Amino acid sequence: MISLRLLILLAPLLSAQSLDFAFYKTKVEPIFLKKRPGHARCVACHVDADTAFKLQPLEGSSIWTDEQSMKNFQMVSRLVVPGDPASSRLLTHTLAPAAGGDKFHGGGRQFASRDDPDWKTIADWIHGGKASN
Repeated sequence: MISLRLLILLAPLLSAQSLDFAFYKTKVEPIFLKKRPGHARCVACHVDADTAFKLQPLEGSSIWTDEQSMKNFQMVSRLVVPGDPASSRLLTHTLAPAAGGDKFHGGGRQFASRDDPDWKTIADWIHGGKASN
């Protein structure tokens, strides 16, 4: 019983360890700052939001510090299932229902299909993508 409780407590940490921080910081995190046609930038709503997806404030800068990026990474890592983009809330919540997404997202559908280049970038990270050196 104790080992099951320990596994439940450690699961988010173990998941985050299988995701590449450098790939996240250089390829995924900039997507949250990107203005998409017909939509607000993710950061515009998800800094002050009372949701599972809450980004660090930019505090007068156009990019996050390394410390803020690590906090964002830890938060975002809880919204993904490493190796399984189709089961990762980060992607399903913002994907159009016709493409397999959730029925509701207050910020609209950031991704009309799984063919969107930014959707694919996040999916690659979830699949275990590593930053190239």
